[in-house]
Amino acid sequence: MTDATTAWAQRWQSFKAASVRGFHAYANWLVGISWKRFVVLAVLLMTASGVLQNIPPFSWTYTRTVSLPAEPPPPAAPEPPVGSPATPSAAKPAVRADKPTAGKGSGVEIVIDDRGVHISPRAKVGASAASAAAELPSTAASAAPLVEIKLPPGATSEAVRQAVEEARQDIAQEVAEARADAESAREDARQAGLEVAREARRAAADLRRAARRSADLHEVSLGEFLPSLAMLWIVASLIIKISYRKQIQAEAQAAQAVETAEAESLRRQVVEARMATMQAQVEPHFLFNTLASIDHLIEVDPRRASQMQKNLIALLRASMPTMRETGSEGMRSRDLGRELAVIRPYLAILKVRMEERLATEIDVPEGLLSAEFPAMMVQTLVENAIKHGLEPKPEGGKLLVKAEVVHGKLSVTVADTGLGFGRAASSGATAGTGVGLANIRERLQLLYGPKASLTITENPGGGTRVTLAVPYKPLQAT
Repeated sequence: MTDATTAWAQRWQSFKAASVRGFHAYANWLVGISWKRFVVLAVLLMTASGVLQNIPPFSWTYTRTVSLPAEPPPPAAPEPPVGSPATPSAAKPAVRADKPTAGKGSGVEIVIDDRGVHISPRAKVGASAASAAAELPSTAASAAPLVEIKLPPGATSEAVRQAVEEARQDIAQEVAEARADAESAREDARQAGLEVAREARRAAADLRRAARRSADLHEVSLGEFLPSLAMLWIVASLIIKISYRKQIQAEAQAAQAVETAEAESLRRQVVEARMATMQAQVEPHFLFNTLASIDHLIEVDPRRASQMQKNLIALLRASMPTMRETGSEGMRSRDLGRELAVIRPYLAILKVRMEERLATEIDVPEGLLSAEFPAMMVQTLVENAIKHGLEPKPEGGKLLVKAEVVHGKLSVTVADTGLGFGRAASSGATAGTGVGLANIRERLQLLYGPKASLTITENPGGGTRVTLAVPYKPLQAT
């Protein structure tokens, strides 16, 4: 069981990795094509899906059964209302004789005279029966009789009763016949309503059965999903093209930023290596020349030889930490006091060698000795000033190293009264290649950017004036 689970897990991991690779490949392809080409491909995909619907096997069809909900029971046929004209009221008699209400003039009058029996509506009567009797002829003459039974002349009361009984029987028979006719008409109307309701239910059932037969069997094509699938694919591709392009752009920007940072770091390391190499190349020559001078002075002037030896020891003591510092941070975090600790013995040794031809001045306030300053830059400027400006000049000259704070920046100036920048070649001396100044500019750009500057001008008293300006910051604050 464990082996099977492991095998399935490995297959799933392989499938997932292949799917991810395929997705990234497709997304990269989408990002690589233009929007115009994407639209053309989308139209071709929709057209191809429509064509494939009519080509086997996508044109094959199958029948699908659809179940409809159960039918509700048909409504019952409405019964005719009880109070309809076709339904006679069994509780209401066909003929009814009401007793006149006292004080009212409604009702009927039954009059029997020599002309027969007369039944007519009662006329309004006065306060006494006499006035009613007086008005009887006019009332009988003006109102039409409801039922009139004519008697032969000279009929007796027995004949009258017999005639009334016959009339009652005739009326009852007519009422019974009318009631039977009404009941028969009501039954006929009910049967007709039931028949109409049955016909309506039968027609509705036929319609539902026809609709069910047409809905239960539905013919489905195998390729009817192709247009919807093609549209879904196009929309998904559109989303991938937009989102993946932004992701690639972000990754490209991040990679470019990392590459730029690495390039800047590598560039800084190369510049520092160049400076270290230049120092390693210059210092051995200077050391050998100094030792040769000491050896010569031991024989002719031991006192001066001893002083030169002490200056050389001071120079080496100040230079050794710089030689051991190989990292860029160590080269950057030097303070101006350490730079001057190397320059002072260096100038003292050169003064012994050049004697009266070299005059030096160092004008640096005590408070600026702790200011941060890039390593080896002042030393490089001093070496260039002596080598290309003062030493080739027969009468020599003066070298000035000055530091001050100007507009929030530490400004260090190295000025000489030598041949001047660019004039050493015309006088037959070595003019230099300018590599040292180029390295200084590149280091300033890497360390401070546009906040630092290197300015080379002509010294008013003759010679060259080089000024380095960096942001002023005491080393203790870093």
